[in-house]
Amino acid sequence: MTLKQTLTILDILDSAYASGEQVKNLFSDYPGISIIVQKVTGEKGSTDFIKIVVPGTEGKSKGGSAPTFGIIGRLGGIGARPSRIGMVSDADGAVAAIASALKLADMQLKGDKLKGDVIITTHICPDAPTRPHEPVDFMDSPVDIATMNAQEVVPEMEAILSIDTTKGNRIINHKGIAISPTVKEGYILRVSEDLLRIMEMATGQLPVTFPITMQDITPYGNGLFHINSILQPAVATDAPVVGVAVTAQSVVPGCGTGASHEIDIATAVRFAIEVAKEMTNGTCAFYDKDEFERITQLYGSMKILQTK
Repeated sequence: MTLKQTLTILDILDSAYASGEQVKNLFSDYPGISIIVQKVTGEKGSTDFIKIVVPGTEGKSKGGSAPTFGIIGRLGGIGARPSRIGMVSDADGAVAAIASALKLADMQLKGDKLKGDVIITTHICPDAPTRPHEPVDFMDSPVDIATMNAQEVVPEMEAILSIDTTKGNRIINHKGIAISPTVKEGYILRVSEDLLRIMEMATGQLPVTFPITMQDITPYGNGLFHINSILQPAVATDAPVVGVAVTAQSVVPGCGTGASHEIDIATAVRFAIEVAKEMTNGTCAFYDKDEFERITQLYGSMKILQTK
């Protein structure tokens, strides 16, 4: 069950006074959970970056060897005050990431501990700016994408789910969640069979995927069109990255309010938790290592796509 945790986080973040410290206080009753909040100021304001570490029984934080999994809640801001009143659609990534951490912490308290460490990162900004984009306006961020990646893409993450609201487009015509192909070192690889299997199980439906382009996996600021920032973590790491899009049938702007659907966010959380269980246990592969080695032997490095 992940709806309880999702509703808890929605209640905290749907506020003009939402902050990283409020989120940190929520985890004070969970021993062993590490949470760091850092306020970062940019040209367009400030935001609270959050890093939560849920240690595994055999995780590297305890000297073990189990894989470390990363969940990134990607967004511009949870609110666009004063131009918009209330939580914006763009907030879904932050809600899902923090709710995932809360669920994992609750699981530990009840005796269900994962083998490997799980690192969850996102940021909280209730008054982020907006910017023009087609077909609908984007949420902007108080800090640039390089700062965001520096704070949220942690070197210890060996595989990453990047959760982001992806409703401002005509590419995904499905309400719920969808996943991207795996992106690694500038290559767009095939969609992971393990992730498709887990998605079928977690949603009780056929898996839904969405297409991405070469432009989408290049850094922001190069003048190219990007579907959104869902795959921007892939430019800052060699680890495999998969986007988890919270989606809608209609075109919904990221700065739209009243557009966050708790059931869809909870579905993203449930999927992330199940992937965390299997990835840290070694039973979920984001990509085929032999095939990746083969494609790089044939065609060389694509890391240039991770640069401007």
